[in-house]
Amino acid sequence: MKNQELAKIFYEIADFLEMEGVQFKPYAYRKAAITLETLEEEVEEVYRKGGPKALEAIPGVGESIAEKIEEYLKTGKIKYYQDLKKKTPVNIEELVRVEGIGPKKVKVLHQKLGIRNLKDLERAVKAHKIAPLFGFGVITEKNILEGIEFLKRSRGRFLLGEILPKVKEVYEKLKSLKEVEKIDLAGSVRRMKETIGDVDFLVISRNPSRVMDFFVSLPGVVKIWGKGLTKSSVRTREGFDMDIRVVRKKSYGSALQYFTGSKEHNIAIRKIAMERGLKLSEYGLFRGKRMIARKTEEEIYKALGMQWIPPEMRENQGEIEAALEGKLPKIIGFKDIHGDLHCHSKWDGGGNSIEEMIEAAQKMGYQYLGIADHTKFLRIEHGLDEKKLALQRKEIDKINVKCQMSNCKPSTRAKLGAGLVPHRNEVSGAGFKVLQGCETNILNDGSIDIKDEALKKLDFVIAGIHSNFKMEKTKMTERIIKAMKNQNVDIISHPTGRIIKRRDEYQIDFDKILRVAKETGTILEINSFPERLDLNDQNIRRAKEARVKMIINTDSHHKDQLRFIEFGIAQARRGWAEKEDIINTQSLERLLKYFK
Repeated sequence: MKNQELAKIFYEIADFLEMEGVQFKPYAYRKAAITLETLEEEVEEVYRKGGPKALEAIPGVGESIAEKIEEYLKTGKIKYYQDLKKKTPVNIEELVRVEGIGPKKVKVLHQKLGIRNLKDLERAVKAHKIAPLFGFGVITEKNILEGIEFLKRSRGRFLLGEILPKVKEVYEKLKSLKEVEKIDLAGSVRRMKETIGDVDFLVISRNPSRVMDFFVSLPGVVKIWGKGLTKSSVRTREGFDMDIRVVRKKSYGSALQYFTGSKEHNIAIRKIAMERGLKLSEYGLFRGKRMIARKTEEEIYKALGMQWIPPEMRENQGEIEAALEGKLPKIIGFKDIHGDLHCHSKWDGGGNSIEEMIEAAQKMGYQYLGIADHTKFLRIEHGLDEKKLALQRKEIDKINVKCQMSNCKPSTRAKLGAGLVPHRNEVSGAGFKVLQGCETNILNDGSIDIKDEALKKLDFVIAGIHSNFKMEKTKMTERIIKAMKNQNVDIISHPTGRIIKRRDEYQIDFDKILRVAKETGTILEINSFPERLDLNDQNIRRAKEARVKMIINTDSHHKDQLRFIEFGIAQARRGWAEKEDIINTQSLERLLKYFK
């Protein structure tokens, strides 16, 4: 997991440099961090194969950063990073997680009040020492206190997107053991909850002791909480706990159902069993002493008179009643998405060219890809103005012509193919298409930061809020509604604005948002980025019930982030969304019909 470790260090270096007012370098380190945390290949392997030059070939990694990666791989430290921490001894990672506090504010707080960590900050804000500082004030002090309380509520939880790569790595290592006959993830990871407390593995094995020995000796295990004949618990370097249980083959289904949860779901299921004169436990479903089901989950649910319930739905939120009536929705599958329409390129500071994004999309098996770079309000993201959007359009058209004329291999499911990229509501030919959109900014009054004449020339338009998140509920609602009523705006990105473990949702009247979305034909995004997962599962259900169409996008700023689509799909499944609720499960021809 050196990729994640280095990404964390480079993010902190960027913050330290920004705190000191250094120009340009913070952006370079953040760009390298984004690349590393989403890089599919381990950086150690890249270095082993090609040395420093191979590191420099990684997008966003120049000679200086490559040297620091090499130093870390060889010594486990980066002197430059250590020197920065000594110069300003603050826990910058912890402090900048508080909404409203950036690196420059950290410097002021450290210089004026000696604040070094979150505890110091909390003491200072409760003593009202923050408001008098220049550049802060009473409102900022209040927001900081709210931000601290929000962080405390989410303490001990880890983003699904943060730990799933590590979990999958452990899963594959365990699966490769000859002593492991069958293995499954259980608990909240199997239910694909947006945040995870700990990780559970369930295993069938005739040699449990060998499995236990292997598990507690895994790389990255820093503490063994317990080791037994059939169960062991460990703490990982990343800070989360993992448990493994070896269960008997004949009870595997009941054990998997039990340890998958949720607790609320299981309580309701056991109550149904009791009402029918049965007893359900991790060992099986019994009538008296006679076991009537236990080998598979399907057996358990069938014996209770219900359909098998997908793990993502097991939250006791109506799924049990639906399963008893045989009316569970056929929720979207992980292979149902045909394209991603919220992808950023080098045009606005993303990590990859449009061509590189296309190549990655082809590997995903997509039929189309939408380039939706930020527009001019977001200067920090190199937002595009009207002229740059027109220039980008020419490049995209040339790319499509070039693809049409090149010898694209037709063996892939999503091959680059015939014709220019279609203009709004036009389709030309079949095969892979690159669509030009943009992610515009919804300004405080609900207007868009790009002229309508420029928006009309795009294939689709995304609009999102990227500033002034603390608006009063009525004003924020009207701000979004005005954007939805713009005849050129097709999609609202990350509609409620939350950032998991960092920032709560905007104050909005979501029911009113849904009514206007239905009236205007505006599509709501399920943003797959691990920190967002916005819409959340409950709002997805509300949108589905209101018959408002949704789209699952990744908001990728690097080609390797396209794989985040898995998290958005899981979120849609948790929200009971079906294929027809999500527009990018459709062909390009049908997709374009949803746009205004």
